[in-house]
Amino acid sequence: MKNAVNDEVWSGSWVAERLGVELMGDDGLPALLGLALRRNPKRAHLLVSNVLGKHVPQSPAVVYDYGYRLGRRVFALLGEAEAAGAVVLGYAETATGLGHAVADGVGTAPYLHSTRRPVAGVARAGGFEESHSHATSHLLLPEDPELLSGQGPLVLVDDEFSTGNTVLNTIRALHERYPRGRYVVVALVDMRSPEDAARMERFATEIGARVDLIAAASGVVRLPSDVLEKGQQLVAHHESAGCGSVVVARAVPRATGVPSLDLHWPVGLPDGGRHGFTPAHRARLEAALPAMAGRIRDALPPGARRVLVLGFEELMYAPLRLAHELEQVADAEVRFSTTTRSPVLAVDDPGYAIRTRMVFPAHDDPADGPGERYAYNVAGGGFDAVVAVVDSVADTPALHAPDGLLARLAAHTPHVLLAVVPSYVPHAPERPAMLPEPLRGPAFSSYAPEEVGWLLQDLSDVTLEAPTEEREEAIQSGGAHYAESLPVEYQPSEQYQELFHTALDASTARLAQAVGVVTEAVIAERSPRPVLVSLARAGTPVGILMRRWARFRHGLDLPHYAVSIVRGRGIDAGALRWLAAHHDPQDVVFVDGWTGKGAITRELAQAVEEFEKAEGISGFDPEIAVLADPGSCVRTYGTREDFLIPSACLNSTVSGLISRTVLRADLVGPDDFHGAKFYRELAGADVSVAFLDAVSACFSEVAGTVDEAVKELMAEDRTPTWAGWRAVERISEEYGIHDVNLVKPGVGETTRVLLRRVPWKILARKGAGADLDHVRLLAEQRGVPVEEVGELPYSCVGLIHPQYTRGATGADGRAVNV
Repeated sequence: MKNAVNDEVWSGSWVAERLGVELMGDDGLPALLGLALRRNPKRAHLLVSNVLGKHVPQSPAVVYDYGYRLGRRVFALLGEAEAAGAVVLGYAETATGLGHAVADGVGTAPYLHSTRRPVAGVARAGGFEESHSHATSHLLLPEDPELLSGQGPLVLVDDEFSTGNTVLNTIRALHERYPRGRYVVVALVDMRSPEDAARMERFATEIGARVDLIAAASGVVRLPSDVLEKGQQLVAHHESAGCGSVVVARAVPRATGVPSLDLHWPVGLPDGGRHGFTPAHRARLEAALPAMAGRIRDALPPGARRVLVLGFEELMYAPLRLAHELEQVADAEVRFSTTTRSPVLAVDDPGYAIRTRMVFPAHDDPADGPGERYAYNVAGGGFDAVVAVVDSVADTPALHAPDGLLARLAAHTPHVLLAVVPSYVPHAPERPAMLPEPLRGPAFSSYAPEEVGWLLQDLSDVTLEAPTEEREEAIQSGGAHYAESLPVEYQPSEQYQELFHTALDASTARLAQAVGVVTEAVIAERSPRPVLVSLARAGTPVGILMRRWARFRHGLDLPHYAVSIVRGRGIDAGALRWLAAHHDPQDVVFVDGWTGKGAITRELAQAVEEFEKAEGISGFDPEIAVLADPGSCVRTYGTREDFLIPSACLNSTVSGLISRTVLRADLVGPDDFHGAKFYRELAGADVSVAFLDAVSACFSEVAGTVDEAVKELMAEDRTPTWAGWRAVERISEEYGIHDVNLVKPGVGETTRVLLRRVPWKILARKGAGADLDHVRLLAEQRGVPVEEVGELPYSCVGLIHPQYTRGATGADGRAVNV
């Protein structure tokens, strides 16, 4: 077979003839691909790209142009609107530069490539396996943990698309964590079989996403059944025979001092996409390229006519762009390729893609230990000078050793230059502990991962539950804070579960309207793209419903997180620091289910003020947005009626199976997130998603009434009157309690008293109807009297037993009547 471009011998003919391999497809395939034999027991052959800039030195303009034009095709496929939300992900190590060029072609897309180099202090955002590779584990280490969590298209870039296994593994791993509706797979060549193509289509249907494919060329590789065995035999034969090309590549290095060139790399500019590379980074790089390429040109020896810029493993994009710029300013033929960890047999034959192999030890202290590294088709390439470009992590004694890369290059090239690009390390936090990324379902909570990110730490393996009476005695005696332990989760009876479902059926439309009203108020008055931050855990279902409404009505995918706030101790400062690092604090809107007397509203305002003074971070608005504000404590609400929000009827089983939050010094350090537990064992009783779906199903029904209600809301004087707080103070004195913290007003708070604390009595407003059915049932089960009163701003008020001791209950643990 001839090369379709220049009529030379095709660089895959040697393998094709000996293994019976056939390359079939587009006419341009032979110009793009050659064949070689892998020194790999998993796969016999290697498709060697002529335009990738990895194994075959190539014009950097050709290498960059292939990736850039593929990126323009992605842009045309997605359209401007979708392209604006896209993220491009390239595969280590061969496609890191290609993916970068694709991102450049898309134009507005940030870029990230997988890596096999762990970086201390950088949280792992994901990983996946490459089934046929010699080194399989890929890490995703973005500096911005939210880079992959958006809803826009994810563009996955690899040099070849052979079976589709790598892409399937990637999408499967990422879709579980960061689900989205569209993926675009980009490769230089698509070599899938019809069966593999059908498998990809089935997979896309299974996950409910669209998967498109863009390639420069396509075809198939026909492999005989015994190809692996034959390939291994060929490799063994040629290596035992001492192939001449290998001997040449291992020529004895000559003593030389390799000069190091200072590129004046821009300070703080990432060296590539290992931790993310944005269009702003690209603009900085392109502004600096002419001067950096000029320094390389000026350092070349006089008369150098053929120059190789040699990148280093995953570091492909920076040396490619330098080579591309050098090609334009130097009076020389410039070529580009990179070193690799991929072991390939070298055969000095024009019909074989890898003519020479240069072998040297790894020089970047790899996580998987020492090993050989390779540079192909460099020895014997006729280069007058080689510019080796490495990152600073790889500028080690091993690089400069007598058997190192520089010495190997010096043995085959008259002139070698070393250019070191500073290895980019994401900004290290000043605090001793880096806050981790948010917890998400299904690993933590029964909610879908996109519904909420929990800024908490998982304490599921810690025993924190204590009997209700023990907790109450410790809390009221001052021996413990309520956030230092957890109540035993209330297991609802069948009768109570029926009551919950009845209440849900009766209130879904009213709930849906309140969700719509408060969400529209937030978008209109607080931020057009708010960052919802719910107060765990009662606020979290409300935050999810608000997020769903924003998507239903406005097509917005709003970020939503859950944070901990503890009465008397304030909001989780670590969570606020995390939010400030990832979002504009002015866009943050705190969300809760309802207001009682307004204690948490006041707590949040004080905590935010203290945080701003201590951290020097401003912009957080402490006003809470709630579904119901019967206490008249806030300006942003769905209603001021005190009605039953069914999520208040249950504990974790309507809140994603998450416990209330925990703050205890021996478990939570000063720089840690507060904690919580995930009650996986209660999955059989979980109605969390059913509750959300029931309310969301009413959105279309209430859309019209929401519009009218929002108009009315905007016209009202919503200044908080704090009427609820005054009523609580009055009740505390009238009933001889003398502690407002033991008076819990409203349906939601009363329910919590009955489920978690030791109740004394319940005050119910005369004429309150079905909204209190579950309260009456719980009170009956716990032997708590219900007292009807005339003037009450709430439907009901729960009173916690004052000055509680074990003696205040009978032997059955029920509250006594005082």
